Amino acid sequence: MSDVPLMSGFPPDQESLVTLANWQDAPFNRWAFQHLREVIPTHHIPRGSGPVAPLAPATQPLAPESVTVHRLEGQASTLAEVLADTWTDAVVIVHDGRIVLESYGNGMTAQTPHLLMSVTKSVVGCVTGILADQGLLDPDEQVSTYVPEVAGSGYGGATVRDLLDMRTGVVFSEEYTDPQAEVRVMERYMGWRPGIDGDELGGMYSYLATLALGGAHGGPFVYRSADTDMLGWVCERAAGRRMAELISTLIWQPMGAEFDADITCDAVGSAIHDGGMSAHARDLARFGQLLLDDGFVADDAVVPKQWLTQARTIDPDVRAAFVSSDSEPFLTGGWYRNQFWFIPGVLGDLQLCLGIHGQMILVDRATRTVSVKFSTWPAAQNPVYLLDTIRAFVAAGQHAAGLAERAPAHRKGTGPIGVVEGRERGHS
Repeated sequence: MSDVPLMSGFPPDQESLVTLANWQDAPFNRWAFQHLREVIPTHHIPRGSGPVAPLAPATQPLAPESVTVHRLEGQASTLAEVLADTWTDAVVIVHDGRIVLESYGNGMTAQTPHLLMSVTKSVVGCVTGILADQGLLDPDEQVSTYVPEVAGSGYGGATVRDLLDMRTGVVFSEEYTDPQAEVRVMERYMGWRPGIDGDELGGMYSYLATLALGGAHGGPFVYRSADTDMLGWVCERAAGRRMAELISTLIWQPMGAEFDADITCDAVGSAIHDGGMSAHARDLARFGQLLLDDGFVADDAVVPKQWLTQARTIDPDVRAAFVSSDSEPFLTGGWYRNQFWFIPGVLGDLQLCLGIHGQMILVDRATRTVSVKFSTWPAAQNPVYLLDTIRAFVAAGQHAAGLAERAPAHRKGTGPIGVVEGRERGHS
């Protein structure tokens, strides 16, 4: 492609046209991730008419060029350089509830929504926790209790807990480079890719009901986007409401969001729970602050504290499930619980909401820092970009909290973000 701006012309010329077939691919994703509602149908997620939760600017802003970052391969760098090198569209860093850094690129502004990809999963996980707290669903109950249609599929016998922690035995490949992988086939049912000859596209839920069983439920952690879509289906059935309404009334409005959000839907109107939300960077920071503050906004409980505490507490069985996964080598010492990622940090455990192409919320309880990043990586996955960003955000949190000099230095080859001090993180 030449340097012709994307979607230029009236109508856009063919060379610059963003379509259903190319919107996830570079360079077209640079435009599409900010305009997805123009490519794919969406459901509206209103913020309501309530007050906006404050995010005041800090009295001492963070200068990204002054934050030293030791990258995965050992070279010294800065936060500014890491952000520039990793296709950053937006970054917001909040320390103790105040914005210490807010920056936009690729044509974005604070008023621009951006696709969350799988950060959406963490929002759906919180919806599940709220519904469980309300007594509308039981995480230990079988999935087929809520969705009988899948009793004869691979999800037969699975529990809601298996979905939450991605420990079903369902056959589902998340290999993005394989066009025949289940994740890519499901995208056709989701309306994220054009259908091909022979497809009988009855919507995403119809596809979930065809997935086969490949192993015992409750086994190793295997990252399956289908598990979150099944989880969203359970939530909708249990509550009798669409996911967009659940997110709006249970999280977005009580959280004090500044802007409306939206979530893509398939041809029959089912929301794409695994990655379809678009929102604004500041509101993602508010969601991260909600996680940091144990589910509270001021004195109001939004997400049950116990739900978040359970997720971040190391459970030997959950940890063992992660050890045997392909995520352990680069997120060493981590675990996956309630649709969140966790990894050990140099000062304490880190909570992560992650999406392909570089979407991230990082919650660092030790420094009381929340970091949000929207990106348009050219490829869906890039472990170096991911780990360098984590290291950069940890360094930024230490800098904001005045802990940089006290924190141990990152070292090459010692795990995802550097030295882990204190207790042993493995599982025997």
